[in-house]
Order: sequence, then structure tokens, then C-alpha cells
Amino acid sequence: MGVIMRILFICLLLVGKFRRQHIDASMKAKDCDKVIKSKQIYNLDSSCKDTNTFILDNPTEVKNICVEGKFDEKLQMTKSHKKFTVVKCVLKNEGTRKPRCQYDGNRLTNRYVAVACEDKLPVHFARDILVLDG
Repeated sequence: MGVIMRILFICLLLVGKFRRQHIDASMKAKDCDKVIKSKQIYNLDSSCKDTNTFILDNPTEVKNICVEGKFDEKLQMTKSHKKFTVVKCVLKNEGTRKPRCQYDGNRLTNRYVAVACEDKLPVHFARDILVLDG
């Protein structure tokens, strides 16, 4: 019983971390610095992350990627069944450490999202994929 509880606890931590780092329905491209600082999104060594992508939707829709999405063998990730709008924050100066992280933000539309799933819940953001309709 102890092992199962530990596994569930770890899964909850990963899901909570994913939600904090990658889901923000109200995110704007100009808010990268402020949001990354307020959510304390850094590498383990306190260096700034090179990029961080936020999915502009509610957590339920993002969670559905792991339920309704399609596993992509090439990516070894689950690709969303629907398109999302994302904000991609890209670090301006490589090697910067907190609290000096500064980002350029880009709002990107018409994107599929690829995530790693555990127990039908997203735990790692892999990438966004541009959809070319037409």
C-alpha cells in the first residue's frame, strides 16, 4: 500500500508542476517575465529556462490531450486532438540566473501540442506543432 501511495503522490506532484508551468488561460506574450517570476519557473540550479511554453486554455482541455490525443511514435509523446493557442517565452540572454530572467514572448495560434502522459495526465510539455491547413 505504501508504494502505491508514493506513486500517486509523485503523479500528483508532476501534474501540479505541469499545470503551474504550462497552463495559463489568461497569459499574454508581454507577461512572460512577470508570470515566470511569480510561478518560480527556473531550472533546478536556479538558472533561467531557455524556453517555457504556456497553453492558453483550461486545465480540463489540456488534460484531455492524454485521453483523446494520439500517441506519436516518432515523438514518443501524445499529440493533442485539437489545436491550441500558446505563448512561447524565449530567454533573451543565455546563461542568465534568477531573478534576472528576461524573455521575449510570442503568441502562436493553430498549434497542436505534444505532451508526455502518465496515468492519462500530462506531466511534461514536449513541443507545439504548427498546423498548416489548406
